[in-house]
Amino acid sequence: MQNLNTFILAIESSCDDTSCAVLHNNEVLSNVTANQKIHEQYGGVVPELASRDHQKNILPVVDAAVKKANISLSQINAIAVTRGPGLMGSLLVGLNFAKSLSLSLNIPLIEVDHMQAHIMAHFIKDKDQAIPTFPFICLTVSGGHTQLVKVSDYLKFELMGQTLDDAVGEAFDKAAKIMGLPYPGGPLIDKYAQQGNPNRFKFADAKIPEYNFSFSGIKTSFLYFIQKEQNVNPNFVQENMNDICASYQYHLIDVLIKKTKLLLKDTGIKNLTIAGGVSANSELRKQIKVLEKEININTFIPQFDYCTDNAAMIGITAYYKFQNKQFSSLNITPFTS
Repeated sequence: MQNLNTFILAIESSCDDTSCAVLHNNEVLSNVTANQKIHEQYGGVVPELASRDHQKNILPVVDAAVKKANISLSQINAIAVTRGPGLMGSLLVGLNFAKSLSLSLNIPLIEVDHMQAHIMAHFIKDKDQAIPTFPFICLTVSGGHTQLVKVSDYLKFELMGQTLDDAVGEAFDKAAKIMGLPYPGGPLIDKYAQQGNPNRFKFADAKIPEYNFSFSGIKTSFLYFIQKEQNVNPNFVQENMNDICASYQYHLIDVLIKKTKLLLKDTGIKNLTIAGGVSANSELRKQIKVLEKEININTFIPQFDYCTDNAAMIGITAYYKFQNKQFSSLNITPFTS
């Protein structure tokens, strides 16, 4: 029987965002995140700097989340925390803080898989967000992972396909870096793409069987394409930024859609969700709706707040684990992949 008065305090620190959320059952009372700007000057996340900033941010973020939720620590029923995947140093900061809080309050600790949490974000109570029904396929896309997952029930996941090398989010960011755009470059490509012609430039597809993906070759071909064009015209990128971004983005999204469509047809499943940071991409959201009409399926797109890394998704996953008493030992250690 469900506890209808469950308060979960959740911590997420897998990469460069320190986040804490407080949930009452499946409703988010607070979701506070501290972003790290220091990585912009390096063109990517520097693990050592990320872990140091987590150490500085975690106490103020937790304090702010508790105050915003307007509850006391004595009301918390469990502490949830990301165990992995992610950066080792970053995960250690969040995990050790969560263990200490669990021990001091004498309440259960609940470990959460970061990728599963992205999927579970769809079950956060939100008046503007429809809840998917089982079974459904989730296309999970982020800077570190690209996966197709079959979800049969709460916390019941089956990995159907994944990237064999780089993630689609990395393909976006590396292309942006090649063009001289600041980090993180994925959102900037999306911004420029909205003013460009997606059919002007063509890129080769990686021939990967079944439901798996590969993006390393696409990144390399993009680099060679830019270098070749700049040898002819040094101002090629600046003069064609919108069309380059639109064409490259369309190509990446097309790869995702084709594999997703294949899996949906093969399984006969009629419900599709997307999750992860790249699920905020406007072209992906557009093409998901096109696919919905094309093959007559139901699609579920998360709110922007729950696309990128956040503690609310950790908390909702822990809420369902709490119902099943899936508690964790204080001896757990992080996993990075």
